Parts: sequence; structure tokens; C-alpha cells
Amino acid sequence: MLDLKYVLAHLDRVQERLATRGAGIDLKPLVELDQQRRERIARVETLKAERNEASRRIGAMIKAGEDASPARESVRTIGEQVKQLDEQLRGIEEQLREQLSGLPNLPHPSCPVGADESANRQERVWGEPPRFTFEPRDHVEVGELSGALDFERAAKVTGARFTVLTGIGARLERALTQFMLDLHTERHAYTEVLPPFIVNSVSLTGTGQLPKFGEDLFRLTSPDDWYLVPTAEVPVTNLHRDEILDEDQLPLRYVAYTPCFRSEAGSYGKDVRGMIRQHQFEKVELVSFARPDESYEILEQLTGHAEDVLRRLGLHYRVVTLATGDLGFSAAKTYDLEVWLPSQQRFREISSCSNFEDFQARRANIRFRPSGGGKLRYVHTLNGSGLAVGRTLVAVIEQYQRADGTFAIPSALEPYLESRL
Repeated sequence: MLDLKYVLAHLDRVQERLATRGAGIDLKPLVELDQQRRERIARVETLKAERNEASRRIGAMIKAGEDASPARESVRTIGEQVKQLDEQLRGIEEQLREQLSGLPNLPHPSCPVGADESANRQERVWGEPPRFTFEPRDHVEVGELSGALDFERAAKVTGARFTVLTGIGARLERALTQFMLDLHTERHAYTEVLPPFIVNSVSLTGTGQLPKFGEDLFRLTSPDDWYLVPTAEVPVTNLHRDEILDEDQLPLRYVAYTPCFRSEAGSYGKDVRGMIRQHQFEKVELVSFARPDESYEILEQLTGHAEDVLRRLGLHYRVVTLATGDLGFSAAKTYDLEVWLPSQQRFREISSCSNFEDFQARRANIRFRPSGGGKLRYVHTLNGSGLAVGRTLVAVIEQYQRADGTFAIPSALEPYLESRL
């Protein structure tokens, strides 16, 4: 959520930066609501001053033995007016919050300006695309030939956009998850947490999924305030909701494995083949809480930690900075890690690493106490996939495929696939 005081004090600048996202956002309703709020606050203060003065007169009248009934009636009338104005004020403030909740974050000045992904800026490329002496297959075909993936039975059990992983497929998914968790905890110093896989609406509001993106979520029918997690970002960020942290605790770094559930509303006909876009998938998520002055340094570190997974697996990838029109709702700046898929002859997203600045912290009320004293400040929150496990499995299958329909295993994963019996 944006800071209302900042928005109103820098109206033209905020409007200009929001316009780079490509959405027609009108701030006039926000300005009008704030004016109504100010008018009612001023009127309440005036009435309270009149009530105080009337109360003072009543005391004097009683002391002088005079009839104070008319003055008491005046105080009662003023009290009723104050009550009505307070109710109006609560309604206006709720509307203000709703208006602010619907505004996306302001893009960081370093983001390339553009309407969509075509304006994304490539920052670096690692490795070379694998060369084959045969026509490379996609992960669906290799997965079925090698007995790793079964889409037909998944559709029978549940429906479209689900996968059954069998044999080497299931073991590889498990190995990738363990490899990522070990790397991030042992080498990158993240604290591992295993959060609930169900969250409430307050948590989803805190990270920005609600109210705007409710159609993308799987909501439980009972209790109806519970949702399946769309990403570990939600429960892990909300671990510190409504808390005040000490500055010397920062930065806090967490890593969490969860399954993720998304309805993929509006994506009909897009990436329907295979495991690229599914209703259920697994992810290892990195979440950080940082001081405002260090959050962009933390973003570079977090992105590097996600890249380390790809490098150790020997997967060809690139890093791009998202253009303003391609940014997620809550993000101020995002790096996308995109892995090479030989079957498509293109890079595909495998991780998004974002700095939300204080956007989520304002919604979730996460603050810190400066060590040198002074007023409480909002933390900056960051997160990124480290990595999306299913898409990493897809990249391994495709980049390490063999002519006979099987695939090799990256050396970094061999210790996790050795027999334990």
C-alpha cells in the first residue's frame, strides 16, 4: 500500500510513475475523499471546542444558580452531530483504504519504461545453450518416454493442468527441493521455515493478493476465510504481521518449501501443454525483511542466491529487469530469471526476485525500531523463487535429454539420488 501522505504531497509525480505501468489510474477520487475527510475532521474539532465552551458555561450557570437546561440541550445536540460526523469519517477512511489498496506500487526509477515484456532489459546471460545431434524433444515427450511424468492419469485423477510424477520424476523433484533448501540454508544463511499451506484473507491482503486478485486463488468453502497458498511469500511474509522488529534483527532471511495452488484465471489456452503453468506446483521461496537503505543491496544478493541454484545445476539462463508495464502489482522492481528450453528455443521464467519496498509492510503493519531511537519505520520486504521446483525439473529434463528419450542427472544432484538402502 502506498503512503497516502506521500501520494497527496507528490500527486503529479505519483500519477506519472503509475502511468508507466500502462494502467489508466485516476487519483481524483482519492483526493476528493481526503478532502471530505479533512472537512469532517475540521468540523468535529470545531464542534468539540463549542461543546467544551458550552460545558464551561453550564458550570458557571449552575454555580450562579441559573437554569442550565437550554445549554445542556445544546451540548446534547452537539454530541449527536459529533457522533454522526465520526461515523461518516469512519466510512470515508474505509473508502480511502479501499482506494489505496487498489493502487499498485510505484516502479523504481531504474526499471525500464515500457508497456509489456517486450521492453524488459536483459542484464546478463550465463552458460551456453546445449547442442544436440538430434531434434530435441519437449519435457512432455521426454518425461513420458522416461517414465518420469504422467499427464493422462493426473487428468483422470483430478483434471487438466496437473501432473503425476513417477519413478525418477518423483525422486528428481524431491532431490531438487532438498538441494535448494540445503544450498540456501547452509551456503546462503537463510533460516528454513515450514509454514501452513492454508492462509487467511488478512494474510493475502497483507502481501497484495487480495482484494484485487481473488479470482486467482483457491478458496475453501469451510471456513470460507481460508485459502490454499498461491506462494510461500504469503505465509512467510505474514510471520511478522503487526510486529515491531529491532533494527539489529535486520536483515531477516527465510527460505520455505510449499506446494502452491493457483487457479490461473484468465490464462486459458496459454501454456496448457506440460508443466509450465499448472494449478498445483512446488516452490522453494526466499523471503527477506530489510532496512530501507539496504533493501536494493539485499535484492541483488537474493537474486544471486537464486542464480546460484541454476549455475550449480549447469542450466543455461539469463536475467532480465522487468519493464514498468510488466511488473507485478506489489513490486517496485523485479528481476526475472529465465531458463533456456531447447524445445521452444527460448528462455522461460523460472524465478521472479522482487523488492516491494514498504508496500507490503504498510498493508501488513510490519515495522522496526531504529537502534539510534526515533519513530518506528516500515521494513522493506523482498522475495524470490529459489527456485520453482517443477520448472527446474522441466529445464533439467530438456537441457540434459538424450537421443533415446532419457535424460542425464546434473552432478550437483547425484548425492541426492544415490541409493540410501
